[in-house]
Order: sequence, then structure tokens, then C-alpha cells
Amino acid sequence: MAGLSKRMRVLQKKSAELGTVSLTEAVKALKTLEDSLPNGISRCGFDQTVEIAVRLGVDPRQADQIIRGSIVLPHGIGKTQRVLVFAQGENVAVAEGAGADHVGGKDLADKVKGGWLDFDVCIATPDMMGVVGPLGRVLGPRGLMPSPRAGTVTQDVATAVKEYKAGKVEFRVDNGANVHCIVGKLSFDEQLLSENIESLMAFIRSLKPNSSKGAYLRGMVLSATMMPSISVAI
Repeated sequence: MAGLSKRMRVLQKKSAELGTVSLTEAVKALKTLEDSLPNGISRCGFDQTVEIAVRLGVDPRQADQIIRGSIVLPHGIGKTQRVLVFAQGENVAVAEGAGADHVGGKDLADKVKGGWLDFDVCIATPDMMGVVGPLGRVLGPRGLMPSPRAGTVTQDVATAVKEYKAGKVEFRVDNGANVHCIVGKLSFDEQLLSENIESLMAFIRSLKPNSSKGAYLRGMVLSATMMPSISVAI
């Protein structure tokens, strides 16, 4: 724990004492963890983002075991996502009408190439992939590259924009076989957070590849921006 603030040391000790608990208990503990802070240690001054991390029994080196997807959580994620759309022709008006924050073509691509990344989601129509493809080096490492599997390369621009505005989230297994995903804000009621997490977990379970061996769900932790993780029983 060297280098940790006094606040985080207190919170980590409290979370370690909890051990592995049910989802309901984990959500309740995360929301009340700061209550254990003694006088003189300040609480976090903003509404923290809540995230889950799930360890899966898959081999991400195998193409058929790359777990990824997107889902509209029942209660959103507590923030309005900034949506950028690469489109042309009549799809420009469609995207703008659906609530996209930025819509354009080559000029917008050049802006992104120059380092502008003032957006959370990038959507493209199939006919714009010639323009978007070269942006892979910029967008890929940040998880922003449009993809048919994630539903961000689509002709149905209106639906895609509305879903992301409503709180749609994406996830993809990393090289360590872990999935990380935002599930809401710490200010959410316990029931709303639990329902978001249960919906996401049900979806992840449905993606289990036939080729994976042994236990599919191997571990899960719940955390927030300025909080230690809490181990959740699968």
C-alpha cells in the first residue's frame, strides 16, 4: 500500500475485510464505503462512475473466444455520451435529427487525425469506412473505432445514435481474459445499479463460446472511480 493516500488505505482495509460478498451486498458496501472514513479525511467530491470487471475462462488469442458486445443498460449510465457520426448524403440529416453531437466526413476525419477526440462514441455508415479506416491508429487504442460487431458501423444511424444517447455501453475482453464495463454512477439507487449489473452479466453469459473449457465466469469485482474494488460472488 506504499504511496496510497490515507483515504485509500482506510477504504482498502474496509473492502478487504468484506471478503467476497453477494452482488446486493457489494453494491450496498460500495455506496457506503466512505462512511467508514474517520473525521479529518475528506470524501470524494464528485459523482463517481461505477464499473465491473469480470474474469472469463476464455483464450482471447482464439478468434472465436473474443468476447465483445454492446448493450443498452435498463437505467443508463448516468451521463449523456457525446456521439460522433461519419455520414454523407441524407444520413447527415438523419444523424443530426437523432441527436448526434458531431456529423461529417473527410473534414471531420482530418480533425480526428490532428488529435481532436472530443467525443465518447464513434459511429459510421458502411459507405464511410474508406474515410474512417485510416483512423484506426488513433481510434483503435482508445476503443473508439467503429465496428459492425459493436453495432457502430450501420446503415441505421438513427437507432444507433439514440441507443448510445440512452446509455448503450460496449465491452471487449482484454488480453488477460477480463471484461471491464461501466454500469452507472455511485449516486444511483442500489436497486438500479444491481439491475444494470444483472442485465450486463446475463448478456455476457449469453456470449459464452462453445469452444471455451471449464468455468466461464471465474471472478468479478465492483469498483468506482476513487474506490477500491469489492469482490463479488459469481
